[in-house]
Amino acid sequence: MSDSIGVAVIGAGMAGKAHMAAWRNAPSLFAPTLPPVRLVSIGDVYEPLAAEAAQRFGYSRHDTDWRAIAEADDIDVVSVVVANTLHREIVEGLLAAGKHVLCEKPLADSLEDARAMVDAADAAAARGQVARVGFTYRRAPGIAAIKELVEDGTLGRVLHVSARYWTDYGSSPDVPFSWRFAGAPGTGALADVGSHLAYVAEFLAGDVQSVNGGMFTTAITKRPIAAGFALRGQAVPLTGEYADVENDDYATFNARFGDGSVVGSLEVSRVATSHPNGLVVEVFCENGAARWDQERASEIGLALQSDGPRLGGYRQVVLGPDHPYVAGGMAMDAPGVGWGQNQMFEYQARAFLDEVTGAADPLPANASFADGVHNMEVLDAVARSAAAGGASVTITEAVHA
Repeated sequence: MSDSIGVAVIGAGMAGKAHMAAWRNAPSLFAPTLPPVRLVSIGDVYEPLAAEAAQRFGYSRHDTDWRAIAEADDIDVVSVVVANTLHREIVEGLLAAGKHVLCEKPLADSLEDARAMVDAADAAAARGQVARVGFTYRRAPGIAAIKELVEDGTLGRVLHVSARYWTDYGSSPDVPFSWRFAGAPGTGALADVGSHLAYVAEFLAGDVQSVNGGMFTTAITKRPIAAGFALRGQAVPLTGEYADVENDDYATFNARFGDGSVVGSLEVSRVATSHPNGLVVEVFCENGAARWDQERASEIGLALQSDGPRLGGYRQVVLGPDHPYVAGGMAMDAPGVGWGQNQMFEYQARAFLDEVTGAADPLPANASFADGVHNMEVLDAVARSAAAGGASVTITEAVHA
């Protein structure tokens, strides 16, 4: 690598734009100062979208074929933010071309592809390349703060966890068919937002050992077909024809974490009207409880048994410089300033650049491709549980079945 870092983003949709902004802003966060980051290319098969995004976010050019980015000598680091079915081909091609790769979750659309990507990442690591998967919510200061309170004994051992991720991007029957509505049961809401929910719960309670009670429903069974390119959340002309929705609008399951003594319930939806991005996680521990809500991302709720019944109950703890990621991680890192999901992508990008450059005192590394496979194994176990009427499935059984 030269004395600067060239970055590109493949996929110019909503999450792609978060990556574009993150690479631009990450060098200004934390210390030490990174080598200069060059914003080189935005790749998307829909050329107008790629061109607009490159101009908007200050990238030098745009491409309509990921292979052009793989072949470019001025690009070192690439975010892959496209449909899950495309991940393996693009990631393997980029790694073969010598790029460092940050891939969005879930790692792939099948365990077979995901495990092959781990092999490619291991081979690339031997050549000095970095390949990571984006588990963005690990960067939420509130979630990281709760983890600290568990680990330092303030909250102590987790007893059980309750988590849900409600979204409403599919709540209207007028939302046109897209790749998100295609695929086997478990590739819908579960893979989309349930993948986030699973690793967040594991971050706080330990690895999932088994699941049971898996259940899927598809509330809206047909979607209109768009007449042209359809961007999420934008009205588009329709053909008048409809396509069958193939996967889940809603999913729920129970899980055992760690040594099996910690339990929890998890629920996801893409048809939860008026919850555009409603991730909530609550952990109940031997010394108290804590709660974080994405819709109130700049605070956590904290209750401690030591307060006693007279003063006990949830208190509001406003996140500030004494909590993870805030000090040095915001342009104005003072208490009460406020914080949101876009910063998670910035911290994720900064952690990736720290690893690529070998920075001193780096942020915690992003999740490995092996972590990405484990995340998919949990989702696969949920799908197997649902197919078996809610039966218990261990992660080992899900892997080898």
